[in-house]
Amino acid sequence: KDSDADDAVEQLFLVVVAIDFGTTSSGYAYSFTKEPECIHVMRRWEGGDPGVSNQKTPTTILLTPERKFHSFGYAARDFYHDLDPTESKHWLYFEKFKMKLHTTGNLTMETDLTAANGKKVKALEIFAYALQFFKEQALKELSDQGGSDFENTEVRWVITVPAIWKQPAKQFMRQAAYKAGLASPENPEQLIIALEPEAASIYCRKLRLHQMIDLSSRAPVNGYSPSDTIGTGFTQAKEHVRRNRQSRTFLVENVIGEIWSELEEGSDRYIVVDSGGGTVDMTVHQIRLPEGHLKELYKATGGPYGSLGVDYEFEKLLCKIFGEDFIEQFKIKRPAAWVDLMIAFESRKRAAAPDRTNPLNITLPFSFIDYYKKFRGHSVEHALRKSNVDFVKWSSQGMLRMSPDAMNALFKPTIDQIVQHLSDVFDKPEVTNVKFLFLVGGFAESPLLQQAVQSAFGSRCRVIIPQDVGLTILKGAVLFGLDPAVIKVRRSPLTYGVGVLNRFVEGKHPPEKLLIKDGTRWCTDVFDKFISADQSVALGETVTRSYTPAKPSQLVIVINIYSSEQDNVSFITESGVKKCGTLRLDLTGTDASVPSRREIKTLMQFGDTEIKAMAIDVATSKSVKVGIDFLNY
Repeated sequence: KDSDADDAVEQLFLVVVAIDFGTTSSGYAYSFTKEPECIHVMRRWEGGDPGVSNQKTPTTILLTPERKFHSFGYAARDFYHDLDPTESKHWLYFEKFKMKLHTTGNLTMETDLTAANGKKVKALEIFAYALQFFKEQALKELSDQGGSDFENTEVRWVITVPAIWKQPAKQFMRQAAYKAGLASPENPEQLIIALEPEAASIYCRKLRLHQMIDLSSRAPVNGYSPSDTIGTGFTQAKEHVRRNRQSRTFLVENVIGEIWSELEEGSDRYIVVDSGGGTVDMTVHQIRLPEGHLKELYKATGGPYGSLGVDYEFEKLLCKIFGEDFIEQFKIKRPAAWVDLMIAFESRKRAAAPDRTNPLNITLPFSFIDYYKKFRGHSVEHALRKSNVDFVKWSSQGMLRMSPDAMNALFKPTIDQIVQHLSDVFDKPEVTNVKFLFLVGGFAESPLLQQAVQSAFGSRCRVIIPQDVGLTILKGAVLFGLDPAVIKVRRSPLTYGVGVLNRFVEGKHPPEKLLIKDGTRWCTDVFDKFISADQSVALGETVTRSYTPAKPSQLVIVINIYSSEQDNVSFITESGVKKCGTLRLDLTGTDASVPSRREIKTLMQFGDTEIKAMAIDVATSKSVKVGIDFLNY
């Protein structure tokens, strides 16, 4: 496609709305295509939590006992919480459900999610409800602002997903968005899937010096150790943000920030670490000046090392003190009180810092104390005395009192995994000369994580945190929606290909693969590679193959797609090679008066955030309907 045609498409959308659909919290932001330098972050949500100030809302959803959508975010949580326990057990409450898409190996449209009361609902429905909620909120805000009704057709939607998500999970998100009415299979361009660390990277290119905190430059000042200044720098930054909070509009200058002026050609590499609630993923980019185009140097990596790991450790600690049997029962019998306890933990979790000396108090809900006494026949206080957990004491005000060491110990496993993963990435030959490390995402607000990353990598590169760190991805996703072509080169995470028959070559092909058909000797199961793992692919670059129907009357060609993490694959039967999807060519409706031997030329693109395909009937040059499917095969 020539770029003029592309520009025409761009003009159709009046506004780009990005939805950052996070594991623990979500939000949206938008920008009008006429004034792309202004990014507006969604209006404030009612019902924020103590100790948690941000523009995002918790990713929680509540369905009525009849399984109809009721509410989302703080509203869902508060309503669920205020229900009488006899009633609440019939309502379906979901939280932190996004991780299911990452952890489910064989994700399909039928995959289920489990509500707090143990009932199951199709994941696709829950995701569609959540996206529909954001769609309605955003359109309402745009209509209120413009004074007239805003149509969905005028919006280009962007949804963020972790870069380490596999193709089926990305396609699942797209299907959920179609179900929610953001876009449709007939009009897929209306929705773009953005990768979270990429979005952050796009935003970080634009940062000005006063918009970030450089952990390495915080030399000890007036007797303070650097770890103190991490904290104070953040408080100042927060104050600054709070003063600007009313406006909710962020100006992004149409330049590349001055941080890049000191980069020499060739050492202009940086790594973005996106640490959120569920996953941590990272991408290594090189910036090409002066346009500021980005090129990916190493395939996205990461894992389930988000801040949920800290909650999980807290839960393990509670099991150790009060018994796993009690905690399991309590979660089922008093789900709302369990949510309460985790909210109380969340605000203390955010108060954890490397240099903290005074203990952290976590209020236990009354029903926890009460239910424990019924369950065990003795008091919570007794359990704490009896347990051999010495860092956690009972305070007379009805609180769990944790020493800072105990709190830091809850962070340790997760932070260690992040640091270990980063070390592995830094050791890769492609990742030399990294100048900056940008720490972004909600978990990046943690001074414990900041300190760990700074002390592990501060000698190799400058560790930098954008000021409004929890909104970095959201703002970057808007910029990506305005100009999706800014990332010119990506790396394929896997090797992709199909199984084909080749002429059998004695001595080259294994004899057990020999197939004789009509007197011709064929070798079966040959892996025809489209692209290798970690191969770099430019945006718009295509892989072309031609396919011929087995007999003239055949109207549908279905080709299995295989993938592997290895790059040298010869046969689809090798270990590690999995069938991962199908390519379906639909020849109905094309001209029947074509020559008996038809050739269908298929073009696949691997350089975008999703794998795309198109096909042409060579004889007639007409395009053929093609579907590439990683979810329903």
